[in-house]
Amino acid sequence: MTGLKLPRAIRLDPSDTFVFRRAAEPGEWLVTGSFLFDAATLGSLDAKWKAAFRSGFLGVASFGWSTLAVVTEATEAEYEAVVAQLAEQLVEKLGAPDLATARAAAEEEIAFAASLCDHPAQTLLALHRALEEGEIRERFRTLTPRDASQSEGFRAFEFMEVAGEDDEPAERVDLVNLGKTNLGRSR
Repeated sequence: MTGLKLPRAIRLDPSDTFVFRRAAEPGEWLVTGSFLFDAATLGSLDAKWKAAFRSGFLGVASFGWSTLAVVTEATEAEYEAVVAQLAEQLVEKLGAPDLATARAAAEEEIAFAASLCDHPAQTLLALHRALEEGEIRERFRTLTPRDASQSEGFRAFEFMEVAGEDDEPAERVDLVNLGKTNLGRSR
């Protein structure tokens, strides 16, 4: 598996810790998590579950939620580890009948998550889920880092590095072009 990429949780601000009942940890591997929702029971969800339904990627380790995912290169060993971890979670948290059945489901979910990462590394992914004609529909958007050589002059937002805060690189998100890439998926 050369050139393998998977989505990881990224937190640009603390909002996920307020919006969701449990937030995924930054750097945690993600899947869409749509398998946790049933169209028939969406009306009975509380506000935090509704937020997770509308826009959350599911963290494999924590079963917490992340609004954004970042396309990240992964090794074959990391891929296998995340499949195994999700399979274990499906047995422990969701009552899958056995590890073999759970592994097959986990492989499918991780393969789909990998298919979303057909973009350059560091591309941000956003998810919008909705109930349409009785089916859960997912739409994915990409947010690409702005190239410093672009001279458009207009920037609605710019995330800047602040000295002494976590020493992480600054994230630049091109919100102007957010809607230009839109992939749809229906389950």
